[in-house]
Amino acid sequence: MKSDYTHITVILDRTGSMESIRDDTIGGFNAFLTQQKAEPGLATLTLVQFDTQDPYEVIHQFQILSEIPELTRETFVPRASTPLLDAIGRGINDLEKSLIDMEENKKPSRVVMVIITDGQENSSREFKKDHIEKMIREKQEKFDWQFVFLSADLAAIGDAINHGIHARSSMSYDKNRRGTAAAWNSTSQRIADYRSARSNSVSFTDEDRSLQSSEKALEELRKQKLKELKKD
Repeated sequence: MKSDYTHITVILDRTGSMESIRDDTIGGFNAFLTQQKAEPGLATLTLVQFDTQDPYEVIHQFQILSEIPELTRETFVPRASTPLLDAIGRGINDLEKSLIDMEENKKPSRVVMVIITDGQENSSREFKKDHIEKMIREKQEKFDWQFVFLSADLAAIGDAINHGIHARSSMSYDKNRRGTAAAWNSTSQRIADYRSARSNSVSFTDEDRSLQSSEKALEELRKQKLKELKKD
């Protein structure tokens, strides 16, 4: 493996409900791209957009960051419903196959999958929750893949944690310009820390969470769930 090489896969929700933050999402992704291009070390990116019209559209695959163009209103067009589980499952399988096909000395030493949505699963046909949970846990435990989950829906955050994504790597974001920009910036900063070995995982900080008012509500839900578990 190449010690200074990180691969990042972004699974981006392109469903109709994203229309209200369409420009914010485009701006956030482009800022993320600019920040990652400025980081030292080799990095490639796979960008996938999903909705029911096209549950898994690969926009870029294992492309060197410096060669990736910015998103525009022509290349990010919200529409249709949310096959979130299918997008995650196909993303994991696609990434796994790409890594298997690579020569050992050319493989990235760090792998990050970022999943960004504004709502819950509502239309997957290929993958079930228990299947996704097994896939995620296997990649985290055996291969140290880093899964990052961002959602504007609190219930979706709970689903992500139940699917096996670490709570420290999941964050709710406010569905507005400020919240979306902060979420992308926090994600970029934590991935930069991971790429440079300043951190051994992609984990959001208390400061990151303080920028999202929805995180306060999520923290209350976490506390309530903890109390319920203690009673049981």
